[in-house]
Amino acid sequence: MRRISTRKITETVETLLLDVNFSIPRDVLKKIKIACNKERNPRAKMIFEQILKNENIARQEKIPLCQDTGTAVVFLEVGQGVQIVGGNLADAVNEGVRRAYKKGYLRNSIVADPLERKNTGDNTPAIIHTKIVHGSKLKISILAKGGGAENMSALKMFAPSTTVKDIKNFIVETVKTAGANACPPVVVGVGLGGTFETVGLLAKKALLRGLDSKNPKKIYQKLEKEILADINKTGLGPMALGGGTTALAVLISDAPTHITSLPVAVNIQCHALRKKSVVL
Repeated sequence: MRRISTRKITETVETLLLDVNFSIPRDVLKKIKIACNKERNPRAKMIFEQILKNENIARQEKIPLCQDTGTAVVFLEVGQGVQIVGGNLADAVNEGVRRAYKKGYLRNSIVADPLERKNTGDNTPAIIHTKIVHGSKLKISILAKGGGAENMSALKMFAPSTTVKDIKNFIVETVKTAGANACPPVVVGVGLGGTFETVGLLAKKALLRGLDSKNPKKIYQKLEKEILADINKTGLGPMALGGGTTALAVLISDAPTHITSLPVAVNIQCHALRKKSVVL
């Protein structure tokens, strides 16, 4: 049995959240630079240049990429051979969130109740997803999820008779409806299968994948490629002001589902895909 202290978990969550709020991941930055270089629309090219300039300033000066520093979404993969010592796991994660948002002067965006709207003052509680896996390691993955893109996400319970074309149209229309609200160019996480409560999680977790990665199944590899092309044909472009790149990637995750069901979820992420993982 391998012991991991809650103190180490808190420190790791704090570091991850500061890192993701001050810099765009390399794979995302690479896609943005490629899109900028091939963009023919002068206004779109200028927007890409501003995105890159903003990222450079944020990274060098350790200031937020965006005023919306997001909901802290934390994915934990806990090995069966791990023993958490020194306190409660969820408390350790939330303490890391609390410290990061205070230390980094990050905006506190979480309200304790959806109707009363009173701010918790420290951006907690985090959204925590925990999975037990083989081994004796703990993997911590972070998404700092902004409200603008999150609000434009969608879920639909399709019938099994639904065509692939219908699913593609739903995903493309979701991105089109989002428009400027999602701060394109976007990354589109898609979940297919599972149940009502799991398909949204599939879509969100897909955003943790590398932008050059592919779904292991050829049917979904093809679908990712086709949907990305269809989204970019809309001409929405960066910040929905026109251009050739509306989405940087489409990432599909799938799961088994009931014979009567075909759930599809779309979780949209803005160009500042603030993600990072560490294995302890």
